[in-house]
Amino acid sequence: MNFDIKNCKSTIILLFFCTSASYLFGQSSTKYSKEIQSKIKQVENNLSSWVQIENNSQMWTLEERMKFYHANGVSIAVIKDYKIEWAKGYGWADSLEQKPVTTKTLFQAGSNSKSLNAVGVLKLVQDGKLNLNTDINIYLKSWKFPYDSLSKSKKITISNLLSHTGGISVHGFNGYKKGEEIPTIKQILNGQKPANSEAIRSMYEPSFKYEYSGGGTTISQLIIQDVTGKPYDEFMWENVLKPMGMTNSSYTQPPSANMQNLLATGYYNDGKTVEGKYHIYPEQAAAGLWTNPTDLAKYVIETQLSLKGKSQKVLSKDMTKLRLTPFIDSKSALGVFIINKNGVKNFEHGGVDEGFVSQYVGTFEGGNGVVVMTNTYNTDLFDEIIRSVALTYDWKNAYTPDLKKEIHIKGEDLKPYLGKYGSGDFIWSIIKKENDIYLTINDNQYWGTCKWKIHFTNDSNFFVTEKNSEFLFLRDASGKITALNWNDENILKKVEE
Repeated sequence: MNFDIKNCKSTIILLFFCTSASYLFGQSSTKYSKEIQSKIKQVENNLSSWVQIENNSQMWTLEERMKFYHANGVSIAVIKDYKIEWAKGYGWADSLEQKPVTTKTLFQAGSNSKSLNAVGVLKLVQDGKLNLNTDINIYLKSWKFPYDSLSKSKKITISNLLSHTGGISVHGFNGYKKGEEIPTIKQILNGQKPANSEAIRSMYEPSFKYEYSGGGTTISQLIIQDVTGKPYDEFMWENVLKPMGMTNSSYTQPPSANMQNLLATGYYNDGKTVEGKYHIYPEQAAAGLWTNPTDLAKYVIETQLSLKGKSQKVLSKDMTKLRLTPFIDSKSALGVFIINKNGVKNFEHGGVDEGFVSQYVGTFEGGNGVVVMTNTYNTDLFDEIIRSVALTYDWKNAYTPDLKKEIHIKGEDLKPYLGKYGSGDFIWSIIKKENDIYLTINDNQYWGTCKWKIHFTNDSNFFVTEKNSEFLFLRDASGKITALNWNDENILKKVEE
């Protein structure tokens, strides 16, 4: 099987446990106008797929999709005209304790932490304490980046760290279970135990290309500490979170005792709880922020207003504009990704920590946006929620589904497709139920268990409504199906009829 395990985690989280559960649905302490209540209902009742099948338009409710994806809890904040229009929690922050998600429930933000980290770094640039284009070793005092021949005598800059263009290793971090020894930041950078990640080093010369690196962001965390002489979480609270009004948020790891009653519990896709309820991330800048959609929406709004020159709680208009400018490609800016959807520009980021995923989107124009946070490994669900918000609030050119024409293969003609594909613990199955066939996955806590209906576009290609991916059955010279090709990258050989 051609499958890259090292790079699979960000993909792994996209495949989910699909079953039913008991849900508490919809909590908000705020009383909204009838007009806003109507909008909330529209968002809740119009979740949609990345694809629309010809003559078969399909919409789902949020409650249906939470059950389908086995999502314990969801929290949403919607931004309109540079203000939070509404915020609401759904389901359980902790299902065993029957603790509901409220708008105050805190989730781990994962890599959304990088966006706020970039604001903190640029605050130091704005104050004249850092230069974006200077060798990072000028600012690193307690540790130096060990350049070698792979960097080709080129120096890594702070701009490289924030835009993932430094040619630096370590994509992301797994965090640490409660009770495990927590490494220092220098142990993390050197890959020394008790760190559970590799040393953060050069893979190739800086400014050559984009390659996501949580390792590079972790270097920027140490730069902030070395330059300011303050603990990272303290600097971020005083200079970023508090000024933006994100007063319920914190980079403190592990979270402080007075936050415990607000913390959501993380869950895997098989329904199991993350051991100890959540992991601890000493890689604070890359993955350590605890927040909620209301607070994260305040950051989105401040970014939008600052870009217009209407607010500068932390950064000036010029500095915000620089932060939102891609560095060497069209997407990766400083701690944020710029997405051009049919001529409409958004700034956005997603996040994944053990048992948590989240996403925010903000428009450059008009002051629109949305933040979705969940305590499950489920990015497809928040994609569906974001599409519903875009449709409900008529975001220009935001939702343009792929249109597919389905062909129907029936009866005995389905038999050649059935069987198991893959190897070892990584097995996908094609099974028949009534007159249709389904792609099923039954694996560990990361993959979970899913059963997705297969929609054929011809006798070899198919798609599923839950996953924006390309699937192709491969055949030998005699026409016999021998493998399944997923996204032109992973070949799963047929191992059992």
